[in-house]
Amino acid sequence: MATLEAPNTSTTNGDPTSPVPLDTIPISPPKDGDSDNSHDATDSKGKSSDEPVTVFHDKDNFNVKHPLMNEWTLWFTKPPSGKDHNWNDLLKEVVTFDSVEEFWGIYNNITPVSELALKSDYHLFKKGVRPEWEDPQNKHGGKWAYQFKDKKAAPIDELWLHLVLGAIGETLESGEEDGELMGVVVNVRKGFYRLGLWTKTVGKKIGGITGDVAGGKDRSEEKAKEILMSLGRKFKEVMKLAGGEQVEFSGHTESARAGSTRANAKFVV
Repeated sequence: MATLEAPNTSTTNGDPTSPVPLDTIPISPPKDGDSDNSHDATDSKGKSSDEPVTVFHDKDNFNVKHPLMNEWTLWFTKPPSGKDHNWNDLLKEVVTFDSVEEFWGIYNNITPVSELALKSDYHLFKKGVRPEWEDPQNKHGGKWAYQFKDKKAAPIDELWLHLVLGAIGETLESGEEDGELMGVVVNVRKGFYRLGLWTKTVGKKIGGITGDVAGGKDRSEEKAKEILMSLGRKFKEVMKLAGGEQVEFSGHTESARAGSTRANAKFVV
């Protein structure tokens, strides 16, 4: 079961039991003449901390955070304890973050995917989007997915980290205007690991709605499909799959009708 402890990315007087809350660290250092004196102290080396110090310069005494373009929420699905279980009872919202430093504080304090119990899932979605087919922002969408059937040979922790970094770093889509990526998922099962990338649309008109539900740019179906295929290629690249391996895209509606997370593939890359 996932555990989340207070991020130990910043400490007081070198004492790891006294973490400084990340939400007290400003996005940028105070401007000249700012009355805030919280940065007037000196660090362990005697250097004045009113100068911008990032976590990459000093992991214990940084005073600047690197904001992400979007806020992200980590969710966890715990394994069912019996046959009768409610999905909503198993799905737990863990934490929301919006900076690089907060992400690493969280990532370094949760259970690695490789150590999760069977039937566990991690979901990382944009804030305000639940990792469910029925969510209003997901119901017209689908997902790219790939199963690693040889679990021992799959570097799942590395692959999941790279997928997450691609999502929060906004490098999986070609541009901010694409607006397709909703979140990423990892499933831990007895016979495989499955990684997935959820999208806003399925690249076509649904009930008269254009294939551009994501951004409202009135895209053509051809353009919408092009964006989805580009995401699929990026997803495959992050998975480090050989040229002969394929990732599949299926719509949530079809998956719901099939009663499975894997409906017939709509697209393949």
